[in-house]
Amino acid sequence: MGGTSSERDVSLASGLRIAEALRTRGHSVRVIDTARGPLTEGDEGRMLAAGVVKQQPPTPSELARMNAESVADTAARLPKRGECDVAFLALHGGRGEDGTIQALLDLAGVPYTGSGHLPSALAMDKDLSKHLFQAHGVGTANWLMATDRTSPPSAAEVKRALGWPVIVKPSKQGSTVGLSIVKAEAELAPAIAEAFQHDDEVMIEQFIAGRELTVGILGGEALPVGEIIPKHEIYDYECKYTAGMAEEIFPAPLTKEQTLAVQAQARQAFAALKLGGCARIDFRMSPAGEFYCLEANTLPGMTATSLIPQAAAAAGIQFPELCERIALLATETSAPADADR
Repeated sequence: MGGTSSERDVSLASGLRIAEALRTRGHSVRVIDTARGPLTEGDEGRMLAAGVVKQQPPTPSELARMNAESVADTAARLPKRGECDVAFLALHGGRGEDGTIQALLDLAGVPYTGSGHLPSALAMDKDLSKHLFQAHGVGTANWLMATDRTSPPSAAEVKRALGWPVIVKPSKQGSTVGLSIVKAEAELAPAIAEAFQHDDEVMIEQFIAGRELTVGILGGEALPVGEIIPKHEIYDYECKYTAGMAEEIFPAPLTKEQTLAVQAQARQAFAALKLGGCARIDFRMSPAGEFYCLEANTLPGMTATSLIPQAAAAAGIQFPELCERIALLATETSAPADADR
């Protein structure tokens, strides 16, 4: 857990809660912050008492300091073959979710939760994800990419291709870090500049008015659909991680046909990216009833306000059982790979 991404605090909150849940199921759990090393249970207790999720994510300068270490430094803190049955990944964003740590664990021969290194990398890159969604019949909003901060698409190009408003966001970030909603030409350049603070590529995406939906996938099966009604215009960082800043309804008030349709789209997205374990697929539903896939989250949040635990609870799966099932999925999928090593 932890790590060096802009979602570090959220990861810490997820990891501490997962460790506590797995211990209640009788498992021995050792907690590792990939940025700082192993934590004692005393460390965990102090962090839980203090509350680890800030109202705002780390600033770019704070991230730069944390990211100064090399991948080798991170690798040295990871478990080695035989030291654990499963590495439970509660990392969000950055090297924890982009396939880097997954590849290191593959090399070390350590089973881990979630998707493999290639699917993780594909899901983290929103541009590549959307191309794969389109190829597999999953609806997604139109978009443009800014790959050079010195010559991003002009306001005229954006208006012609997408219209207003648009969503501007880093292509490889999560938790809405660096995301802006742009409603007029004058707002575009500052929003692109802000997103470039968090990534080397920026996505400019057609804004889909409508309802915000989410579908959890656990072992290939769709969990109950959730609807999110944020206090802000969009489901931003504060709404996600501050109690009372969003209404989250499980199961979502949809018709049976709508529920089955969005669950089918979620399974298609899961398959298109070759995901594994537990993932969350986010959608917008337009007033006309069309579904638009926003992104796939390969290591979704597991905090007290996170969506996957709420979806599991709606399916009758309490949090400790959910964590155990995710860990067991990793042991099942790791057997063939271990045989090859």
